[in-house]
Amino acid sequence: MNSALLYQIFAKIKHLSLAAVLVCAAFTGTYRSHAADLDLPDLGGAGAGLVSPAQEYELGQYWSRWYRSQVQISQDPFMQTYTEDLIRNLATYSDLKDKRLDILLVNNRSLNAFAAPGGILGVHTGLFEYAQTEQQFASVLAHELAHLSQRHYARQIEESKNNQIPAFAALMASILIAATAGGEAGLAAMSVTQAAAIDSKLRFSRQMEQEADRVGMDTMVRSEMNPYAMGDMFDQMLNASRFQRRPPEFLLTHPLTESRVTDSQLRAQQYPRRYHAPNLTYQLVKVRAMILHQANPQVSIKQFKPRLDSNNKLDAEIARYGLALALQKANRLPEARKEFNTLLKLRPEHLHYLVGLSEIDSAEEKFDAAIARIESKHSKFPNHHALNVKLAEALMKAGRYNECETILLAHSKRHPKNDYVWYLLAEVHGLVGKIYDVHSARAEYFMLNGRFDKAIIQLKNALKLTSDNIYIKAKTEQRLKEARKMQKRIQEL
Repeated sequence: MNSALLYQIFAKIKHLSLAAVLVCAAFTGTYRSHAADLDLPDLGGAGAGLVSPAQEYELGQYWSRWYRSQVQISQDPFMQTYTEDLIRNLATYSDLKDKRLDILLVNNRSLNAFAAPGGILGVHTGLFEYAQTEQQFASVLAHELAHLSQRHYARQIEESKNNQIPAFAALMASILIAATAGGEAGLAAMSVTQAAAIDSKLRFSRQMEQEADRVGMDTMVRSEMNPYAMGDMFDQMLNASRFQRRPPEFLLTHPLTESRVTDSQLRAQQYPRRYHAPNLTYQLVKVRAMILHQANPQVSIKQFKPRLDSNNKLDAEIARYGLALALQKANRLPEARKEFNTLLKLRPEHLHYLVGLSEIDSAEEKFDAAIARIESKHSKFPNHHALNVKLAEALMKAGRYNECETILLAHSKRHPKNDYVWYLLAEVHGLVGKIYDVHSARAEYFMLNGRFDKAIIQLKNALKLTSDNIYIKAKTEQRLKEARKMQKRIQEL
């Protein structure tokens, strides 16, 4: 895709909404860079005539930063850990060749999940509330992984190559609109004609959706998940949409018909139905999502308290965890402590319960107890994301800044694309008086979130402090160069 063609594309998208322009700019700017500078090889495959897998990955990296600047990413480490672990497990059984995935957990109550070119997979926290079981939740993720493994975005571009300028622009714009669950707001900013053009690109073809259903179910079977869960989940979505004025966001971009639901159910009958006992970890994360989405903790308290009397012991345990979190959120700490202690009697080693009690210890300034609880598990699971984040938070509150910094420095290498880790690291660098490192960590935070202007300011400030270290100065200058290059691509469009 040459530069002249790209500028024609920009001429075609001038009348799109601001959000659409930004995402088109991000993608097309990257195309120009790779076409002119990198001369990436054609790796073959569907759609490779216009977009190679290598280009697709680079585009996804750039797009994800712009996307993060438009939405609120969840900072709940337990929800993030669970989602990443499940997706990566499913990916090992999928047809996905490039297993490099960027998993974005979006703090949004709507039912939505999406895939974007280059291994970007987004999950709205609302999906936890909607999917009743881990199997149903996994079926949606397997479907999205199938869109990635079959390179459906690239194939859409390939199929539209005879009219590629408007098709490409509309496709790139549609990804952001679909992913942000802002379909109504985004489309309202356009004319009726433009809205129709973009909206048509929000949907994969019927053939691609059916292919994603089939390939996703194959992934479920290979990973020993219940293949019937996909049809059950789709049927649940379809039934719910009948009673809503506006269907769930997922159905706006993945339209379902009764025949498609039936096809999934019939396809599942080729395989034995696998029985899976309710997954406690999934149910606890589901509860965390419910607490997150409810602004008033008193409502959550009233919701969970009656369920403590359930005859089903597991349901009662899950309700008790929800009640404990709601009491904690309401700052009713003695009551919350009582519920967590009851939970720990049931499962003395459970991470969710230990961390919950640790957070109450910290809130009551019992820092040694708080840290000891997490350290007892951190020593066994040193790479666990939630444990590292919660331990770092506890150490910071306790004023043990050097230990906190050590934890976060190691964890930032394991999770270099987690903006909350960089946020915490910048904070603790400041508390130990490492001003250069404050600016450097803040720059990484802003770069991840598409705020290149702020990243440049931080890097300039950092550069002023590097005169005595040639290596650090060169490293900072290179990062500043990269930030300016990204910013320039946007300003030139």
